[in-house]
Amino acid sequence: MENQEPQRLTRPRKKKKKKRKGTWLLITLVCLLLIAGTGYIFRKQAALLAFDTLMKDSVTETLDQSYEKIDEEVKPEKIQDPFSILLLGTDERKNEPGRSDTIIYSVVRPEDGKILLISIPRDTYTEIAEENKKSKINAAYARGGIKRSVDTVENLVGNNVDFYATINFQGLKDVVDKLGGVHLPITNVIENKQKIHEKLRIEPNKPIYNGEDALSYARYREDSDFNRTMRHRVLIDAVMARALEIKNLTKIPDLIKVAGSNFKTNMNSTFMIDLAKSFYEGSMPTFSNYMLKGKGAMRDSIWYYDPDQEDVEYIHKLIANWHDPNIPADQLMQPDMDTNSNGQ
Repeated sequence: MENQEPQRLTRPRKKKKKKRKGTWLLITLVCLLLIAGTGYIFRKQAALLAFDTLMKDSVTETLDQSYEKIDEEVKPEKIQDPFSILLLGTDERKNEPGRSDTIIYSVVRPEDGKILLISIPRDTYTEIAEENKKSKINAAYARGGIKRSVDTVENLVGNNVDFYATINFQGLKDVVDKLGGVHLPITNVIENKQKIHEKLRIEPNKPIYNGEDALSYARYREDSDFNRTMRHRVLIDAVMARALEIKNLTKIPDLIKVAGSNFKTNMNSTFMIDLAKSFYEGSMPTFSNYMLKGKGAMRDSIWYYDPDQEDVEYIHKLIANWHDPNIPADQLMQPDMDTNSNGQ
């Protein structure tokens, strides 16, 4: 397959920024798992050599199949530059329009080994791009795919999206089953009881949960968006921990194939692998998490999540701060999750 240049989306910047100097995210997760996993057996340099020699070609081929641009390509800046990724976890089923159940705007600072994750509740009431009217933010994906989702999120957060990545929840289910299940901190029955919601039930205190349970854990709807978002993070942590168990290291190539067939991105394989290597050669990235504040509201008998406008402005500043390469790592704004739990 012809090698594509990783592209950044070409919309004009919404805020003027200084020239930029120089993931275990949903997309770089598979690469990081592979490289970090081999590190349990080899020293770092030997692990990287083993990856380049034995696995790089097959990983590259799989990742290339996930490449999908949505705008004209532009040459990327250096791997050290801060950049943003819009991460979407989609729930696409037969005969139904896909919606983005998980929406995370992230800023990656490779040089500092830091990643900012800003969770946007899927029911957030905001203006949908190209429609000039407000609705739930997850409707953007159902009505206009990734491009409309990108435009809508950019309008809300006041900053550009450099890259995007989508992963289908079905892929998450398959990954968990391939791992032989995951450990989840479920101490009470989790069950959807309302008629309008998909029926699901998860029993507590199981030693291991299979892919169907994990998918239900992600889809459970009868509590707050805040708790739902936290469950998604817990699940990703559980998948990572399980994948790095010694007995599962030999399954990593298969995991990459499963995950790779269920995601799309406009980052090419070279960019993703180099990014994963840059983290591995230094130290695993540290994460700062935040969730858009708001409260529930009913409109025409439909429940929405009304974002707090002061918090929207705070997020604008937070993202701009992390996106500025001239701000030292020790001067980055640090969101306090303890004061970010008043959601609904």
